Amino acid sequence: MPVTPHILTLNPLDPIPLVEQIVSGIKRLIEERVLRVGTRLPSIRNFAVLHSVSRFTVVDAYDRLVALGYLASRRGSGFYVATRQQIEIPASGTCRLEQADDVLWLLHNTFQQMPGAVRPGCGWLPGDWLDGGVIQKSLHELSRKSGEYLTGYGDVSGYLPLRQQLLQKRLSDIGIGAEPGQIIMTNGATHGLDLTARLLLRPGDAVLVDDPGYYTLFGYLKSLGATLHGIARNVDGPDVGQMEQLIREFHPKLFFTNTVLHNPTGTSTSLAVAHQILQLAEKHGMYLVEDDVYGDFNPSLAPRLATLDQLKRVIYVSSFSKTISAGLRVGFVACGKELAAKLLDLKLLSGLTSSEINQRVMHQILLEGRYRKHIERVRSRLQEKRGQVIVKLERCGMRLHAEPGGGMFVWARLPEGRNAAEIASLAARANIMLAPGNLFRPYQEPSPWLRFNVAHCEDERIFDFLASHVGK
Repeated sequence: MPVTPHILTLNPLDPIPLVEQIVSGIKRLIEERVLRVGTRLPSIRNFAVLHSVSRFTVVDAYDRLVALGYLASRRGSGFYVATRQQIEIPASGTCRLEQADDVLWLLHNTFQQMPGAVRPGCGWLPGDWLDGGVIQKSLHELSRKSGEYLTGYGDVSGYLPLRQQLLQKRLSDIGIGAEPGQIIMTNGATHGLDLTARLLLRPGDAVLVDDPGYYTLFGYLKSLGATLHGIARNVDGPDVGQMEQLIREFHPKLFFTNTVLHNPTGTSTSLAVAHQILQLAEKHGMYLVEDDVYGDFNPSLAPRLATLDQLKRVIYVSSFSKTISAGLRVGFVACGKELAAKLLDLKLLSGLTSSEINQRVMHQILLEGRYRKHIERVRSRLQEKRGQVIVKLERCGMRLHAEPGGGMFVWARLPEGRNAAEIASLAARANIMLAPGNLFRPYQEPSPWLRFNVAHCEDERIFDFLASHVGK
């Protein structure tokens, strides 16, 4: 007979989502040995009835517990407490992975190989949109050059010719003036965000984030013990009125934001809103971390906080992972000189250097103009696909947050009263991987929104599913 976790209590009025309450509650019961290894949990239906929650919520919670190693699923039999190795509880001030369980579950599922699945909710371009030949040519040319770079650590700051190239072209083109010492090469943008957060945050610090925003960042900030406060995203950028209120109440150290082709809404921050954000940051002594990984997809020049501020209070982070190759892991941070020196020390202590070979490949691609031509082709394809996808979504009864001026994302709302997580759960059974809006909220609060990647919306099964389920 299955054991009912009778000690588990759920509070539907609690701001913590029910899924998280179930996951944390069952984890606690397992870790305290109330539920022993091999114990069978109630069926999804019975658990839902017992605790007055939807079956979708129970499925979500059980799946997360399986991914985290607390439960094992046996086909035709149910869910059982799994055998787990002893987990050392980290001391205060260290990285607390248990605080990011929700995001870790999402990431494990994101990178899981699922044959035959269509992924309109993913956050990257299809492989055949990225020009592998560009990388192969650069690798071939690089392989013919001998040197210590093949076996040595390289410059801790990063390959100097690439940093100079980024200054002269990438940053100069968007109006940012800097020196080589203000640029630190990283293993992708995530590495840059990691270094910045670890340098400037301590457990208990308040942090402002976009709501909706980048869920991987949310999980990482939680693991550092930060308290997240979401700022609603309007069509022209973050809600400045709400931002000012949160600053006065919680005194945050940092605000992490996308200004250009925001993930997930696809919108860009207006010049007027950008000025207001900078004024608030200056007034209250807050750093701004500008994540610009999607900016190159924008067909026109858009304002950046770093352009207006010239890296005094803004820490600018970007990479080529979304535009050229996630495998190369070439990103960078640009900021003020004093802060750059501290970030460099932290990079040295935590990981020594970043790959000079990868940076030389990227330098070659930029030097010969291959990157510019590639980006122009991708922009054109995205423009065409975006228009087609928007028409199809509206025919399915969905409403757009705004029509993006570029990029791969469209943020669309379900009819009133519909929960995106439930729709996504149904779609997953049909091998359609949607991205419900709750994933992009700081604490996975319920949402009627879905993010669509227009480059992955070729399969008509997506719109057949939406047409048959959205209005129901």
